[in-house]
Amino acid sequence: MHDLVILLDVDNTLLDNDRFGADLHARLTQDFGAAGCERYWDIYQQVREERGCVDYLETLQRFRPDLEQDPKLLQMSRFLLDYPFADRLYPHVFETLKHLGTLGLPVILSDGDVVFQPRKIQRTGLWDAVDGRVLITVHKQQCMDAVQRIYPAQHYAMVDDKPDLLAAMKEVMGSRLTTVLARQGHYANDAAADSAASKLDLTISHIAELRDLDAARLSAARDSSPPAT
Repeated sequence: MHDLVILLDVDNTLLDNDRFGADLHARLTQDFGAAGCERYWDIYQQVREERGCVDYLETLQRFRPDLEQDPKLLQMSRFLLDYPFADRLYPHVFETLKHLGTLGLPVILSDGDVVFQPRKIQRTGLWDAVDGRVLITVHKQQCMDAVQRIYPAQHYAMVDDKPDLLAAMKEVMGSRLTTVLARQGHYANDAAADSAASKLDLTISHIAELRDLDAARLSAARDSSPPAT
């Protein structure tokens, strides 16, 4: 039983995933034109709705028809698998993780598929930075029972860029969870995010600001109880 487990999202929390999306969009346009790029993102959205999470490789597989003889399709696979995600880490991420390790037990909790997302986390060095404490789910807010079973603790903190997701997790965990919104990326800075953000415990403008917090601050949560069952 740990005193404090600190759960950390990856995309737009520890690394700039919006930059990756922009690079992917530019590469698709370059290789397949504007119409091809639009078709990829249409498929991407269909896959996301079907599976509940992003799956770039499945999207590329469904993008394949009529392009099997195009060598650029195989190069796109290489672009995804070898993308330099380590270069997209936000400044001071590893120092931040080291500091959090003095306050509690840092654990990466990310949504995603079971191939591309783990590879991304491994290639950035984040996997090793938390000694392999990585959980990848389809919906974080629906997996808190599993999180508590694997990493039992008196208190939890969740750092994420999505206000709605943090609010949903708060409904499940109540005052046992401190919600920390990292104002990074398009989800956190969307105009509609302000309402959800007002219900959260802490807001930071950059992940490196966690280095200024202590365990008491990360363990402080608004009085809230999960709904009765």
